[in-house]
Amino acid sequence: MGDGTTTKEIYFRVCAETKREPAGEILAVLNHAIDDQIIDQTQFCTLKLHANKRNERNEKYRRKINDENVDTLYRTLQCNTFVVGLDLGYNSITDVGAKTLSKLLQETLILKELILSYNDITSEGAQDLAKGLQMNETLLVLKLNGNKICNKGALAIAGSLQVNTILQELDMADTDMGTESCVAVATVLNYNNTLKVLNISRPILHSSQEESVVVHMAGMLKVNRSLEEIHLAKCGIRDFGAERLAENLVYNTTLKQLHLSCNRVTRDGASYLARLLKKNTPLEMLNLAYNRIEDDGACALSAVLARGNTNLQTLVVCSNNIATQGLCALAKAMKTNSSLTRIYIWGNKLLEPACNAFQELMSGRVPRLAEEDTDVTPYIVDGVTYLSRINSPY
Repeated sequence: MGDGTTTKEIYFRVCAETKREPAGEILAVLNHAIDDQIIDQTQFCTLKLHANKRNERNEKYRRKINDENVDTLYRTLQCNTFVVGLDLGYNSITDVGAKTLSKLLQETLILKELILSYNDITSEGAQDLAKGLQMNETLLVLKLNGNKICNKGALAIAGSLQVNTILQELDMADTDMGTESCVAVATVLNYNNTLKVLNISRPILHSSQEESVVVHMAGMLKVNRSLEEIHLAKCGIRDFGAERLAENLVYNTTLKQLHLSCNRVTRDGASYLARLLKKNTPLEMLNLAYNRIEDDGACALSAVLARGNTNLQTLVVCSNNIATQGLCALAKAMKTNSSLTRIYIWGNKLLEPACNAFQELMSGRVPRLAEEDTDVTPYIVDGVTYLSRINSPY
């Protein structure tokens, strides 16, 4: 089955055989895929069935996909060569549906992306998905974020990475992972050379366990040669953890994005990370949003960016209690650093000198910062410059 029309015909046949009513949501997506194939001559498609879609009045209008719908999709896609992605986020899929999808992972010929964000999958369903991953030879992206798979489920997924050498992106943020599963993921990635993107943000850790996890992650990053992006938000990382990460990342040759938002990094931690940037590692993006680096931390980063780093392209320091000194130092660093093109500063103390500095960056004689590359825009009232917030991914 290599086209949308045939896929739709098979779907109707499966519904008839199982005596189930065709789901309007699935039919709508299949019809859209058929239109795209005719107009754009597409050879493959992703079925976007996430239930968080809203209309122009911001109202949810899709009925949620359930386990029965998943079974129908599985029977439809068993030998399919047209559908390469399934976006099933924000639905009502339970462990029963996860077990069905595990069978699809074992039998699929072409599925490359499976998004299951924010469903009702627990550790049992994750264990079934892990079995499917061990047998799968096509899947590149798996997103389980928002499912409470807990320690047991995350351990099973980590174990599957010892066998699976295809998966490139894994998202297990907000899944109630524990210390054991975080350490297991780090241990496996000492040897796994295919995973490129990892998100384990917001694990459930006690204060005494936070340092253990970051030490294992830092040690893994020292030897790993495939990861390009790692998300460690809400991991309770303090300055000790920032120091461990910095001293180990000196040896890393692949990591391009380091996300450490919503942790407990202060000026000392920022200074350790500044030393890392001074080594001009491959790091292109550093996200420190919602920490507490303050002026001293911002100045430490600015000093390196002004003269010692030519690789960093994006710096996120939203809500870090940075005041005039630190913000002006960052603005000054951008004038001399041609590689740093994006900076996000909203949530700090945006007093008039800092507002003037960023207005000069954005609309001065030689503009250095484009509006789409930051989260603020200048405006003037009674001769005084202010900054207002604009849309930001952070």
